[in-house]
Amino acid sequence: MKGKYFVAILAITAAALTAACRQEQNVEAAKKKEAAPVAVTTARVEKQAAIHQVELVGTVQAVERAEISAKITGNIVTLPIEVGSRVKAGQLLVELNAQEISAQVQQAKAQVEQARRNLSREENLLKRNAATPETVKSLEDSLRIADAGFRTAQAMLDFTRITAPFSGIVSRKMANVGDLATPGKPLLNLEEENTLQVVTDIPEAMIARVAKGDVLDIAIPSLQRRLQGTVAEVSPVADPSSRTSQVKLRLPPTPDLRSGQFARVTLALAEAKTLTLPLEAISVQGQMEKVYVVDNGRLALRLVRSGARLDGRVEILAGLEEGATVVVPATPDLRDGQAVTLK
Repeated sequence: MKGKYFVAILAITAAALTAACRQEQNVEAAKKKEAAPVAVTTARVEKQAAIHQVELVGTVQAVERAEISAKITGNIVTLPIEVGSRVKAGQLLVELNAQEISAQVQQAKAQVEQARRNLSREENLLKRNAATPETVKSLEDSLRIADAGFRTAQAMLDFTRITAPFSGIVSRKMANVGDLATPGKPLLNLEEENTLQVVTDIPEAMIARVAKGDVLDIAIPSLQRRLQGTVAEVSPVADPSSRTSQVKLRLPPTPDLRSGQFARVTLALAEAKTLTLPLEAISVQGQMEKVYVVDNGRLALRLVRSGARLDGRVEILAGLEEGATVVVPATPDLRDGQAVTLK
């Protein structure tokens, strides 16, 4: 029995020694693996000139547009256009009931003819000394008054036909046949579709940076397109409620661009020096932005706060200093404290 116990003790001791040796070998292997430096590519944190920009909202509008309304009161008898109709300058848009005004024109025309006959008769009598010059003068004045009345009635008749002031497209229609048109009541909107602009409001603190002829970047999100607009108008006064001034930017001809679309106008502010590094140097994990800095041959993890991105580089607002050496790209296998060598 004692011999068996002795053999068992020897076996347990041998197994323990073997396990201890294996563990020591694993530790040594891990140390060797950890000691092996990793070759990395680096870049320096540098200061670069950066232009601070702000984005302002704007709306695409037609440069030439009109709100069509009647100059006289009357029922609409003809409305030969629909929303989206393309019309030419001088084309009929709306026609009003003209019966009453036509009667007034006929009456005024008859009065002119009567005044002309009376004047002709008195002039013939004056030649035979059967009338006085004062009578002829009075009839001449009556003819001029009657003629003015006729021209007024004729103008009123012309107002019953509303024509397009320029070639364009009907963007909105607010009336139908049978409706009563009154002076100042909008009937339809007409826009010239080939020449467009962006209208935006610029805060009073920035308006001094904008002048007529300046070229600004414009983004049209719905078309995923960027354009350049030329400042055509700058309002000389500010809106007292919003403290902004209206600015209009002319756009180049652009397919699929329509009036009413949303636009963003980029306004460049003062140029300043800012820290930047390659965009690939930042590793994002959730809300954290990480950068690995090479310090004495080892990696040091730094949490940073980034800013604007431009041309493959990113602005660093906090977390790094100028001249720091960072790993590019920041791969997932990098670890804090890891030994590295530079490629």
